[in-house]
Amino acid sequence: MKVALVCTENLPSPAIKGGAIQVLIDGIVPLLGEKYDITIFSVADHILPKQEIIDNIHYIRVPYKNYLREVKKYLSKSQFDIIQVYNRPKAILHYKEVAPNSKFILSLHNDVMREDKIPYELGKKVIDVCDRILTISHFIKEKVIKRFPEGEKKTTVAYSGVNLKDFSPVWSSHIQPIRQHYREKYGVKDQKVILFAGRLCKSKGPHLLIQAMKSILKRQPNAVLVIAGGKWFSDNSVNHYVHFLHQLAKPLKNKVIFTKFIPAQEIPKFFLMADLFVCSSQWEEPLARVHYEAMATGLPIITTNRGGNTEVISHLKNGYVIDDYNQPEAFADAIDYYLSNPTVASKLAVNGRLLVEEHFQYKHTVKRLETAYESVKKV
Repeated sequence: MKVALVCTENLPSPAIKGGAIQVLIDGIVPLLGEKYDITIFSVADHILPKQEIIDNIHYIRVPYKNYLREVKKYLSKSQFDIIQVYNRPKAILHYKEVAPNSKFILSLHNDVMREDKIPYELGKKVIDVCDRILTISHFIKEKVIKRFPEGEKKTTVAYSGVNLKDFSPVWSSHIQPIRQHYREKYGVKDQKVILFAGRLCKSKGPHLLIQAMKSILKRQPNAVLVIAGGKWFSDNSVNHYVHFLHQLAKPLKNKVIFTKFIPAQEIPKFFLMADLFVCSSQWEEPLARVHYEAMATGLPIITTNRGGNTEVISHLKNGYVIDDYNQPEAFADAIDYYLSNPTVASKLAVNGRLLVEEHFQYKHTVKRLETAYESVKKV
């Protein structure tokens, strides 16, 4: 069976510049490629060839400016059994024009079927054209079917995951040299490391963690906040908000460390230097993949009760969930709770690792995809 995966036009595949969709695709295609003939369409990048085959996976990269038109051109020339389109519902209508005999799957990682993204009548056409809709969380599924009830039977959840061959928990003896290397590299060797990883934007909430540090340091003087990420994935330029973060952190001196963008392939080792992980999202997060990565690393997790986060993090079972998500003191209390109760923190971290092992590896994601593929094949 020939399957085309059509990425969003913002970032290339493989995930040399990050991106949750691109990282997920990197993780699943080695397994999908064992059973299906896979072609991946993504945006061109100056350090990658226009086309290449890696481990039997065919990569085709087209210019950003004419992305839709160029992908249509390729789809019109090749007969794919299934075309899986990520996060671009309106594009499916264009692709269907040139590939009328293909089955279409829409994979949603964000709420892009909402009113300000797609008119109602156009959305109904998308629902009608799709043979299956896969959502990254139940939160996104409910958003879709609330507006388009007719899509309920077509819509299923396909959670993301991780490759546990890449992630070792912090308590593993063989990774201690790696942990110490990163702690020495960033000058946090003997401190309690609070880690934030994500794009530096207001909706991700890193400013709240910086604001919380003054209170945290009164209770936990050995704590340090490490903020990993750039303005936009691999973009480390400084905009108004990034400048604001640095100014906010300046009085705290070396108690707040900015690392800039960390490549996806380095994340499994980079996370090892932390003592706990905080997802401070302020927006209705579809379900941030950093939760899977932090759980796989065996880190105690603090997250906000926003969007799909609580589908994988349960309060005081495998993490700490903050309801007062926009209050710095709520983060300070949660961080202090973990650092003051290391036995509880360790127990929750172990529970998180077990949850990933049982439900959120890439092999689990692939099984969900295979079920979708086989179901549309029969229609």
